[in-house]
Formats: sequence, C-alpha cells, structure tokens
Amino acid sequence: MNALATQNSFPPYSPQSQAMAVTGPIDVDQLSRYVQILRRKLAPGQHAYRAGQSFHAIYLVHAGFLKTCELSEDGRERVTGFRMRGDLVGVESIGLAHYSCDVVALDDSEIWELPYPPVMHACLYMPELQTRLTAALAEEIRNDRAWMLALGTLSAEQRVAAFLLDMARRHLRLGFSARHFLLRMGRADIASFLGLKHETVTRALTRLDRLQCIEVQRREIRLLDADGLQRMAGQGETIH
Repeated sequence: MNALATQNSFPPYSPQSQAMAVTGPIDVDQLSRYVQILRRKLAPGQHAYRAGQSFHAIYLVHAGFLKTCELSEDGRERVTGFRMRGDLVGVESIGLAHYSCDVVALDDSEIWELPYPPVMHACLYMPELQTRLTAALAEEIRNDRAWMLALGTLSAEQRVAAFLLDMARRHLRLGFSARHFLLRMGRADIASFLGLKHETVTRALTRLDRLQCIEVQRREIRLLDADGLQRMAGQGETIH
C-alpha cells in the first residue's frame, strides 16, 4: 500500500457528499405516531417506484443502496443519482401527480414508505421534519447543479476521481470506512451517471490504480492517496 495513505487527511466536499448531512436523522418513532410507516424490502433490480406511477409517498432509505434514473429522449436509461441509508427518495416528485423518475435497488435494501400528504401533516407536530424535507429538496437542487458543472468542465479521469471521493465521503458519514469500500453499482451505472462510456470508466479506474491513487479489485476500492485523488478531481483543501 502507498505509504502516503496513512498521512493524507480525508478529502472534503464533492457533489452529493453532503446530501442529508445538514440535518439529523428523522425520528421514526415519533413520526409513527402521526403517520403509518410501511417497511418495504427490495431485492436487487426491484423498483421502489417507476416514473409515471401516481405519487403517493416519499421514502427513507433504511438499508441498502439504490439508484435513481430517467429515460432519455432516445429511450436509454440515464442514471441520475445513488441513494444510501438515511437518504430520502421521492422528494423530487413533491408537487407532481406522478413520480418523475425510477428508483431501483442495487442490492438487498429496505425503504420506509412515508405516505404523502400525511407526512406533511406530521410536520405540524414535528418542525424538524419540515426542516429535513426542505433540506432534502434544496440539496437535490444543489447536487444537480454541482454535477452538471462537473460533467461540463471535468475530464473523464477527473469525473471518476470526483465520484470516488464522493462515495468515500458518504460512506464516512454513515460510520463506514472512507478508504475501503465496495461500489454497489456496476461500471455501466457509473458511466451513465458521469456521462461517459463504460470502457472510459474502466480505463480511468485502471489509470488511477496505476498512479497509486487507488487500488481496484473488481468493485472493491481502496483509497491509497487521497490528496492525489483530490488534486486529480480539482477539489479544494482536505479536511483534517
């Protein structure tokens, strides 16, 4: 392993890295006093909901990993984001009659269905819930803008580096290792999200491995040189 790995501080914010981090977790026990919460388990490949279905609830990811995706004009699936434990999905469709995207489980997952508008009624008794929902909507907008800027200005390797830093930071937020984690999504999903070709993502990962910024074993990622990876992504100073 690169000797720098133990010396580098962990990389800071990248797009999506602070999603849902601006407020604390939802108090599900308190919420259940006002809303009937339905727990749903999803197998890999199973949909939480599909675009076009009637909007009736938002969902809290309790376990697992999911992706959000839309169909492009030519009918191809375009991945728009990835959701982990503690994230809310469905907030992008608030105010619409139908869900605007698909949400698909990438591994065994559990989501908690929060019916809408009852969850909004619960905000009368739980002001922190209103804050959480507002933060989720605001973060959704900021993340979309940040990634649009990244995709328009960064090279392929820079995009992949930024993506790995983002995943690392999100794992850290959940109490997991930020330097050693599994990518729950495949190369094709990463490529779709980053606006790249599948083989381009593979080449970028291979090059980052050769530069000893990371070590790649299929979906297993080890961050060896966080500072180097961050310089590659063109991000700011590290968090100590």
